Amino acid sequence: PGIDDGAQTMDQSMELLTAMAELGYRKVVTTPHNMADGYKNTPEIILGGLERVRDEVRRHGIPVEVDAAAEYYLDHELEQKVADRKVLTFGDNYLLFELPFISEPTVMLSVIFQMQTAGYRPVLAHPERYTFWYNDFTKYERLKERGVLFQLNTIALSGAYGLQAKQIAERLIDAGHYELLGSDCHSMGHVQAIRNTLARPYLHKLIASGKLLNSTL
Repeated sequence: PGIDDGAQTMDQSMELLTAMAELGYRKVVTTPHNMADGYKNTPEIILGGLERVRDEVRRHGIPVEVDAAAEYYLDHELEQKVADRKVLTFGDNYLLFELPFISEPTVMLSVIFQMQTAGYRPVLAHPERYTFWYNDFTKYERLKERGVLFQLNTIALSGAYGLQAKQIAERLIDAGHYELLGSDCHSMGHVQAIRNTLARPYLHKLIASGKLLNSTL
């Protein structure tokens, strides 16, 4: 549901969901990108798309439950969206957000505090991909101390985003910092990348940690 860089036709979406069901997924929470200067996925657009996808899932007999939220880019509009409660969450009021890949936004901590004050539980998407923190692990620890949940893009463990992202993901697993697993599944190529990750020791270490919240969603 929604429009983002991995936008699919309905047939492609059904192909992806079928493949994910074959991998053992029983529920998928889609999180289309939302940003001021790019993907203007309002809650209305996303939820409207969700109903169409659910109808097709039932028609195809795919054994997967589908829900939807959004992945919010931390830009100049996010504070207002939070204040107006025009955001989609999943699970226990989890609010998924991502950062620019260039540098840490100066308002990051204040926006996180605003989310928490409004009753949301901030979830940082793919922390293993932010290169500006690679040489200062305390940046991750500071966010954990503030109650921010971390979501791993599973395919990072297969090296899909490069060696450094894989190494940071493994270090974050060692530190017990991840609470959620995400797929970043935009195409059948990503499905294959997930398959390539299934035997990775660090994926099994994370699953065995007992910290993951995916089963509660």
